[in-house]
Amino acid sequence: MVATLLGMRSVGIKILNSRLSEYIRLAASGETILVTDRDRVVAELGPIREARSPILADALLANAVRSGVLTPPTLAASGPPPVPQPVGPLDEILAELDEKRRDR
Repeated sequence: MVATLLGMRSVGIKILNSRLSEYIRLAASGETILVTDRDRVVAELGPIREARSPILADALLANAVRSGVLTPPTLAASGPPPVPQPVGPLDEILAELDEKRRDR
């Protein structure tokens, strides 16, 4: 079922699945589409928010910061990043790994 009320469209999952490209174009042009399953709204498809980066990696990082998963640095560091220090000699790490695999 496809319905339009007050300039907002709604579409059932079945129809959305068969005509996804059409609805993506509508969303990209600024329309908001409510996705329904058995006349219950389950999702909203719409244009990206102005604050959202069009670059996927940047958008994912910004979302992680907003949700509190990541914390941005308080001050930007100057110069190159620090050189990572090894956690131990490679032969010891590999021996420990082999030992743990034997325990399985």
